[in-house]
Amino acid sequence: MERAAHALREGKAVAVKSGREIVIVYAVETMSDAKLSAARKAVKHLRLVLTHARAHTLKIRLYTPDVVALPIDAKDRVQKLRAIADPTDDMAEPMKGPFEAERAKLPAGFAAGIKLAKLSGLLPAIVAGRVSNVENSVAAITAKDIADYENEAAKTLKIVTRARVPLEGAANTELVAFRSADGGPEHYAIVVNAPSTATPVLARLHSECFTGDLLGSLKCDCGPQLRGAIDAIAKNGGGVLLYLAQEGRGIGLINKLRAYRLQDQGFDTLEANERLGFEADERLYGIAAKMLKLLGYKSVRLMTNNPDKVSSLEKYGVTVAERVQHAFPTNAHNAGYIATKARAGHLF
Repeated sequence: MERAAHALREGKAVAVKSGREIVIVYAVETMSDAKLSAARKAVKHLRLVLTHARAHTLKIRLYTPDVVALPIDAKDRVQKLRAIADPTDDMAEPMKGPFEAERAKLPAGFAAGIKLAKLSGLLPAIVAGRVSNVENSVAAITAKDIADYENEAAKTLKIVTRARVPLEGAANTELVAFRSADGGPEHYAIVVNAPSTATPVLARLHSECFTGDLLGSLKCDCGPQLRGAIDAIAKNGGGVLLYLAQEGRGIGLINKLRAYRLQDQGFDTLEANERLGFEADERLYGIAAKMLKLLGYKSVRLMTNNPDKVSSLEKYGVTVAERVQHAFPTNAHNAGYIATKARAGHLF
């Protein structure tokens, strides 16, 4: 999985296999014209593959589940494909289409390739097509391995190390590091006052936010939520904060910055994610549930305004004994963001 993701990020081809079917995949974001030219020679019917979310923005009629596939003209260059895939160019190039999507059943590798692009932190748009064989030097992965990635990452998650890290207002704190066997990003738990595992532990699931947590960005409420949670946990006598590598609701920092550009154009955070081709929230919480279990906690009092976190944890076998409200005052820069969260079902 890591090898395939690295290849996409480098602009190289990845072979996605499903049974006897092989699909060659390139990420639109990192592909070059030279690679596109070579792909045309190797693949008979080359397609630009997009998510339904991006297709909705481009007013493409949906005939196939999960993704849509558009024919690539022999004269098309990568810049044109990027302009279709990247919504930050929509204002500069508004006259796109009309598009006629494929109606026939698509290879499994098309949807799997889109998910691989997402997991690689890239725009969810690929150039893909069926091939009969590939060279051994091409990174290869099965569609099933891509589909099972999150579950396998949670299944193989282990505690790597733990150390005492005194924090301001929470001196008796331990930082616990977790890593999966796939070599993916590490996740961390901030354990304050070593709370008992016999009763529901006060817990917060916090997705990392470089701009909010580290830089103090005013566009979101992540920084106050992080520091406020640690403070509340300490005043409660103890608890756990899980710091999850899920930047930008699971779309990654670069795509989050793209979403910010779209917000500056007048779109709210949910609309921006859709225009990029993502779901409103791409996060999954199997990793969080496994972290809690490895720490010995089977039941939590969950600090959240998001009902989806409650149902997601319970789906993975962690009992949520209580939802504890966790909200902070808005400012001039994030009032719209918080209002959008409320419209999406967050409870303030």
